[in-house]
Amino acid sequence: MTSSNAILDLAKRTIEKERDAIGHLTTLLDEDFSKAVKSILNSKGRVIVSGIGKSAIIASKIVATLNSTGTPAIFMHAGDAIHGDLGTIQDDDVVICISKSGSTPEIKMLVPLIKRGNNILIGMTGNLDSFLAKQANFVLNTYVETEACPNGLAPTTSTTAQLVIGDALAIVLLELRGFSSADFAKYHPGGALGKRLYLRVSDIAKNNQKPAVQLNTEVKQVIIEISKKMLGVTAVLDGNKVVGIVTDGDIRRMLNNHDNIKGLTAADIMSTEPKTVEMDMLAIKALEMMQNKGISQLLAMDKGEYGGVIHLHNLINEGIL
Repeated sequence: MTSSNAILDLAKRTIEKERDAIGHLTTLLDEDFSKAVKSILNSKGRVIVSGIGKSAIIASKIVATLNSTGTPAIFMHAGDAIHGDLGTIQDDDVVICISKSGSTPEIKMLVPLIKRGNNILIGMTGNLDSFLAKQANFVLNTYVETEACPNGLAPTTSTTAQLVIGDALAIVLLELRGFSSADFAKYHPGGALGKRLYLRVSDIAKNNQKPAVQLNTEVKQVIIEISKKMLGVTAVLDGNKVVGIVTDGDIRRMLNNHDNIKGLTAADIMSTEPKTVEMDMLAIKALEMMQNKGISQLLAMDKGEYGGVIHLHNLINEGIL
């Protein structure tokens, strides 16, 4: 049976080969990379990214990264392009063709059609003597010495190199466009990442019940209010002004300290300095406050008025934590 050490050695060898190949890419960057970036920045159109085989899969991922970082992009499979999808390319689009060899039959058919339309063509290839490299306006060199595959056949190191150059292209464009976290949130409205960037306290608190009692509310009714609103807490008001908070912990301490709770009111057991957040604060900031203070709830305030409660469980349910 193959030993665990042998398995781990094989995995490490693969990772090390790809690491070394990626490190070598920095020496391959040249003026063509800069010109490619400038051509995309100056374009009024989109970036069309195309490839065949494993390169097509990488092209699709690069498109996703470009779109999410502020550069409009569309994937076009090289095989489909020569069978009807060439109309995807519009006059002002910049086209990136990805091919390790740069001389596959599909690339040889596709490139002249792209050039006929006068679109800027960026070739991403590991072969500077290839058909693609010689026809492209600019070349992004993704040369790797060997594949991680011991037979030198399965695209491994070469596709990793393509992916890394695609990421470099996207991040450079992001930086030059001044693409901010606020912009990022617009493109990522779903999922935990997007929620960290745009979800506000008000978005959560408005969906919770709003527990509240007055200073002179009897303890029994305070307990009922906390249980009914199911947030483990209630605000204590003097009229409309927040003056305190009663939590489950306050109730437990009261029961430990008093054999007879009859006659006690919210004013007798409340904490007088409730931790609050503003309704327009990002929910992730509210989470940081809870973690720093070791608490599970915060009272949400709306321009000085009591607006509701945000609970740690809300943030967990939203996937922020």
